[in-house]
Amino acid sequence: MRDVIVLCYHAVSENWTADLSVTPRRLEEQLGLLVERGYQGATFMQAVTAPPAKRTVAVTFDDAFLSVFDLAFPILSRLGLPATLFVPTRKVGTDGPMVWRKMERWLGGTDEGELVGMSWKEVKELDRAGWEIGSHTRAHPYLTQLDDDALIDELRGSREDCEQQLGKPCLSLSYPYGDFDARVANAASEAGYVTAGTLPERLECPSALMWPRVGIYHSDDMPRFRQKVSPTVRRLRSSPAWPFVMRIDRRLRARAKKLISGQTVS
Repeated sequence: MRDVIVLCYHAVSENWTADLSVTPRRLEEQLGLLVERGYQGATFMQAVTAPPAKRTVAVTFDDAFLSVFDLAFPILSRLGLPATLFVPTRKVGTDGPMVWRKMERWLGGTDEGELVGMSWKEVKELDRAGWEIGSHTRAHPYLTQLDDDALIDELRGSREDCEQQLGKPCLSLSYPYGDFDARVANAASEAGYVTAGTLPERLECPSALMWPRVGIYHSDDMPRFRQKVSPTVRRLRSSPAWPFVMRIDRRLRARAKKLISGQTVS
């Protein structure tokens, strides 16, 4: 049996405490742990369609934040790992911050600079370095809320944008917000995608266009990361019991936060 882990990151920053961000040190510790355990790196497409090793890890980054180029790219290069970057094609290559729903809270503050995206020049440099470049739609919408015409434009249009910029096929997709259903997955197939990544709470039985990724966030310290990538925990996350386990986990974490803050817990 092959053990395939697909991780999902977003931004990398020394100072940004948003849940989307991890520090460079933590990113290197997390990926270094998997390398030490014998996991071989692969792109998302490779991991889904033809994993190259018994233990395979695919590192994916959604959104194409500039911090991924500046901070994550050197780390993965040192570790000898490729990665996959999912690009919102109408958001990259602009001078200002990339903004979509739920991102407005950082506008006008000290963290606004964290929203800056890559240029196509930087995306192309990652492509030349062996990274896979996939689509994250054009404008980062909730795909299940779009009508059929808008859905086709976001999916097919973003694939065409990537292909025009890079001069090669774009066959992988990441659903923004992890938001998809059967209609969206079917539309992705019709738009020419071979693989697509999700972000589910439960790691249900994977298929190429609904491939579950393990989201890694700011609050994931090393003990929690080890738990997330543990084969035992990942098997548990694929079982019907996982929602019950998560409810207990959230209660325990909330209780711990109250204890740390000095509040009484009944």
